[in-house]
Amino acid sequence: MTDVGEQIAALPMHWDKKGNLRVLMVTSRDSGRWVMPKGWEMNGKKPWAAAEIEALEEAGAKGYISREAIGIFTYDKRLDDGSVLPCVVRVYPMVVDKLQRRWKERHQRKRRWFTPKAAAKRVQEPELSDLLLSLKSKPKKQPVIREMLRAC
Repeated sequence: MTDVGEQIAALPMHWDKKGNLRVLMVTSRDSGRWVMPKGWEMNGKKPWAAAEIEALEEAGAKGYISREAIGIFTYDKRLDDGSVLPCVVRVYPMVVDKLQRRWKERHQRKRRWFTPKAAAKRVQEPELSDLLLSLKSKPKKQPVIREMLRAC
């Protein structure tokens, strides 16, 4: 039995002035590829609260995060010792109401808003790409997002 890492991620989103959904992606610190803010679960924090902290630290995004995951994806994380750990990442959608100009990892990452389709083309994980593509049309009809929008 191999170990599997469990991680959480925030999917920061907002609707532009034309009513089109945009998702906020950040670059990874090591390879510079586009990813969503993610990290390990944190002791004493609910998973969505940990995802909210990652969004703030990695992207400077503040807003309302759902307590319900919108989906999961898997990837292989390369550890410091060179080994690879398969990880399952639970993704929590977040409606961004403020982007900070100064945030913890601003010197280590870039951030950029993308359409879901454009973001899907830039990520390497097929399941994450599929998740982003599922937001391409009528994202407000998805149950998790609909509930989140009602609550925020």
